[in-house]
Amino acid sequence: MAKILIVDDDQDFVVAVKNVLASDGYEVAAAHSKEEGMKAIDKENPDLIILDVMMEQPDDGFAMAHDLRKSGFDKPVLMLSSVGTISGMRFDKDADMNPVDAFEEKPIQPKKLLAKVKELLSR
Repeated sequence: MAKILIVDDDQDFVVAVKNVLASDGYEVAAAHSKEEGMKAIDKENPDLIILDVMMEQPDDGFAMAHDLRKSGFDKPVLMLSSVGTISGMRFDKDADMNPVDAFEEKPIQPKKLLAKVKELLSR
């Protein structure tokens, strides 16, 4: 089964998402900052990354997505964040501004999360 890396500083959210993904058979690893996430990619070699936006810095997720694409990482990235709700702005995938494969708002229902993960992994 696919390996998924969650990069999010919210420990409770990480545990909840890990449980949902693991119950569907995925192998799950976690990192809690942009820096930890970048290191974990080399160690874990994930098939998909679930990435938050606001971590130590308010734009860490956006910066990490850019760094990943610049480094040649071409596997799917699902940005999962409440930044749109908090900021009042609408965010989505964008090759220049937000180079991810999909953007979903938190909170997300488990069925929707699993469907999105399956969709991204099937590409």
